[in-house]
Formats: sequence, structure tokens, C-alpha cells
Amino acid sequence: MGSYRMCLVFKRRFRVTEPGPVDDVRDVFHRYAEGEAHMSPEQLQKLMADERREDLGSRRSLEDAERLVDEVLRRKHHIAKFTRRNLTLEDFNYLLFSTELNPPIGDKVHQKMDAPLSHYFIFTGHNSYLTGNQLSSKCSGLPIADALRKGVRVVELDLWPRGKDDVCVKHGGTLTKHVKLGKCLESIKANAFTTSKYPVIITLEDHLTPKLQSKVAKMITQTFGEMLYYHDSESCKEFPSPEELKGKILISTKPPKEYLEANDAKDGEKGKDSDEDVWGKEPEELISTQSELDKVSSNINCINQDDEERGSRDFDTSCSLQAPEYKRLIAIHAGKPKGGLKMALKVDPDKIRRLSLSEQQLEKAVASHGADVIRFTQKNFLRIYPKGTRFNSSNYKPQIGWMSGAQMIAFNMQGYGRALWLMQGMFRANGGCGYVKKPDFLMNVCPNGQVFDPNGNSSPKKTLKVKVLMGDGWHLDFKKTHFDRFSPPDFYVRVGIAGAPADKAMEKTEVKYNTWTPIWNEEFTFQLTVPELALLRVEVHEYDNNEKDDFGGQTCLPVSELRKGIRAVPLYNRKGVKYSSTRLLMRFEFV
Repeated sequence: MGSYRMCLVFKRRFRVTEPGPVDDVRDVFHRYAEGEAHMSPEQLQKLMADERREDLGSRRSLEDAERLVDEVLRRKHHIAKFTRRNLTLEDFNYLLFSTELNPPIGDKVHQKMDAPLSHYFIFTGHNSYLTGNQLSSKCSGLPIADALRKGVRVVELDLWPRGKDDVCVKHGGTLTKHVKLGKCLESIKANAFTTSKYPVIITLEDHLTPKLQSKVAKMITQTFGEMLYYHDSESCKEFPSPEELKGKILISTKPPKEYLEANDAKDGEKGKDSDEDVWGKEPEELISTQSELDKVSSNINCINQDDEERGSRDFDTSCSLQAPEYKRLIAIHAGKPKGGLKMALKVDPDKIRRLSLSEQQLEKAVASHGADVIRFTQKNFLRIYPKGTRFNSSNYKPQIGWMSGAQMIAFNMQGYGRALWLMQGMFRANGGCGYVKKPDFLMNVCPNGQVFDPNGNSSPKKTLKVKVLMGDGWHLDFKKTHFDRFSPPDFYVRVGIAGAPADKAMEKTEVKYNTWTPIWNEEFTFQLTVPELALLRVEVHEYDNNEKDDFGGQTCLPVSELRKGIRAVPLYNRKGVKYSSTRLLMRFEFV
């Protein structure tokens, strides 16, 4: 029972009720229990077999069903020995509403990991050492550790001289406070493989003299030792696989001074950033404006004089002046294109390299050279980074990069908002290991040489039905007056799809007033043209008639990995940390 003070004198009382089984749960129970009051392990196994996704390795045996029944009885009734080994309707409801026992997606690596590294999307960070905004926050090894523990596999370090004989990590040309390189390297070593055993790539933005490069080479070698992977990518037709590179750390150079792109912004544009509130912008609002693209178009074909070379004239990271011991460390060489974007995307059959483009350059490149981008990413690495005006560490729409096969969509992991939620959702796939196999259509080449057209249209391949049943747990994760001082919250759910342009959709339920355990029972249908790259978006809003809606939780889930049937969907806070109790009960069906 909760009470809320009204007019400083009166109190309104509301009861926090224990949610009972909704109709969908009752129907499933009675169908598989065959009209009986209890469901046996054999009947539970049949249910799991009917709703299994063998491609996700979720096939269950009778022993699995028996263990699940025992676990429900142990958790719900707190007894070690059981006089019965079956489930009542209430037990079955407990099982379905448990995010640990009945999650919406699997938690195991299930994709083939023996393809070349370039065949995977890779969880990638941008300016990984920053604790906050891009202009004045501190540099530290802590955000690097946090990112790695969340599954990030590509970490970026900007190396700058500190005096004549030392090296530090900082965001050059800003007020960010530096951190010692050694601290960043130790943070990587300590956290690289705590969440995932698959390889970590360190991209170095290098502003050093050959003497300091030699020092960095020694520090890296001493810190990582046998964890380092050495590879001559300049004479390589195919890169090793994530499976072959388990437990290894790879070094990659990148073109220096990407931060200087911020200088391209006009004074009137400075400070225009996206995620100023808890929600952030909708994905379709995260793409560049036409005026921004027009500015890019004037130099998109002069990329070798823009981000790839600008600022490198004082020291060329790929020239013969490099310290040999430093150059030997480089497993993935950043390409240095000459002759414009068309040449930058040219595939060399005997070499593998990495190209970096800003989010705006990518949009323009896909529009004008879409097929070339696809061909390039079938073998080489393409890294996308945020435009320079994202001062508060906001992010951009990642689907454009994924639809064009770009492996490294570099994101500011220290930010928050809808764009980051999409990124986190994508890499919940494949057990959260930080590597997601690219769909076959991005790798296929037709007999006539044609490849996937990222700008093309196609008809729907799959239909996803999503039913929002109910929610619970907010009263355990939030204070009684967090949403409303005078009454329980008024929740509604927004549910939709992020992915290919034709698949974009967003729907919402009705508002359920004055309840901590809302029941909606509303179903939505989504037609998907590219289901392989579709993400299910879920947001819980607390309706406020006078102000902006309060945040009640969110999640993004890869549609390709959704387990059909009734599932308990855990919700996350705005930074992507899972709540202890807050969850939704949802039903998924593919037709």
C-alpha cells in the first residue's frame, strides 16, 4: 500500500498489487497442461520445443525442462526439496516473467566465428578515454575499462607528446585533461577479455616523433607481451578470423587529427548537438541536414587532403620516418588514399587496409558510390566516426553504416540517448561478444559482379508481431514519488523498428493511469524488408500532461535473435545499465 499527500493535508492511498497471469499466459498454460491444474516437465518441454529457435542453439531436452521446473520452485517457494515436480499457473507465470529464466534473446555466442575479421560488425568506441564531453572532460583509463566490460572491442587512443620524452593520451586542441598512456594500456590489459574472449583492436591516432614512437612500441610490447598479434596486412589477401584471434590485441594506425573536422563547422553551428535531454533525438533525426551534406560534397572527392592527410604534414604516420619497431606492431594499416573517394574505395586483391570516413562523408559516399562501398567492406575495414560538432559526446544513426557493410561504427560510449541504445541493442546479438556476423547479402557477389545496393528498395521478407502484455518492477527500482508526487505513475510503451528506411516504424500503447503494474494487451505488426539488420525499439514513458514525459526504461533487441512466444524483456536506464526488477512481458511472433 502506498500513500500520496494531496493539498498538504489529505492522503490518497493506492495498493501495489502483485500481478496475476494475463490472458495470454493463461491460454498457453491451459493448452499445454491439457486442462489440468499443473504442467509437467514433459509438457513444458513440448512448449519449449514448439517455440524453440534452433538457429540460436536453444533446443531443450527433458532434463532441461526438469531443471527449469526445479529452479522455479526453488526461487518462488524457497525450498530445497520438492514434494512435487510440476508447475501451477502461478508458477508458470513466475517462469515467463523472469528475465533470467525466460529472456527474449540468447546469451551464448552462436554465429560462426571462423570467417575473416572483415566479415563482422565490431563494437567500436570513439575517443574511448574521455569521461564526458569532447571539449573539457577528463581523460582516464576508467571509461576504457567500462567500455571493454560492456563488450566494446575497438578502443581509440590519441597519442601526444608530453614534453620531449613522454607520451600522454588526450583530445588534442581542446581543454581535456591528459592521462598517462601507461594507465590506458594497463586498463586495456586488465579488462580486455573479462566479457569477451574475442580480439581487441586498439586504434592509435598518432602525433608523435619517431623517438616517441619507439618509446610507445616498447611500452605496448612490455604491457601486452604475448597478447599482441603481429600481422603484415600490406601483403595479405585475407585477414584471420575472430576465432583464430581469441585473446589477442591488435594495433591499428588511423589517420591523425580527425578532431580538426570540428573546424569545418561555422560559428553559427557550434554547440548544435543532439542528445540534450534524457531521450535524445529519433533515429531519423540523427542524419545530416542537406546543408551539412552540401558542405561535405565540395571536398568528398578530395579525401586525401581532408581527414586522411590533414594535419599529418608535420609527421606522416605511414612514411619511412616511422620507427621500425613501432611499424612492426601495426596489424591493420590505415589506408592513405590518393585521387579521391573513388580511388580510396578501390579494392587491392593483395592488401587489406582500413579507411576512415566521418558520418557525413559516409552518407555522401553511400549516395554516390554505394556499390563501391559494399565491395570495399567485403574485404577491407571501414571505420565511421562522429562529426566534429558533437561536442557533448552525442552520436549518429548507425544503420547507414551497417547497411553499407562498415565494420567499425565508432560511437561515444560515454554519452547516452537513442542512437547509443541502438548500438547497444545491435551488440546484444551473438551473446554480446562484440562481433556480429554480417548478413550474407552484404558479402554476396552475383555472377555479373553486382553487389547489394544500399539505396535500393525491396519487398517485405518477414512480418513481426509484437504484443505488449504488461509491466512490473518500477516500484522496486524507483522511489514512490519519482514519477508523480501525488499518485502512482501513468505508463505507456512506445515500440517500433529501427533498420532499413522502409522498415522504420514507431507505435505506442494507450496510457494506463495510476498503476505500478500496467496491463496493456496491445499488439503491433511490422513488415520488414531487411530483417537481418532490424532492431526492435522499446521505450516506456510516464505520461505527463504538463511537462515532457518521464523516462521509465528502454531496450533495443536484434530482431534476428528474438525468441518467439511470451518473453520477459528487461529494461535498461538511459546509459544502458539494466534495472534490477523493471521489465515488460511481451509476445513475439513471426509470420
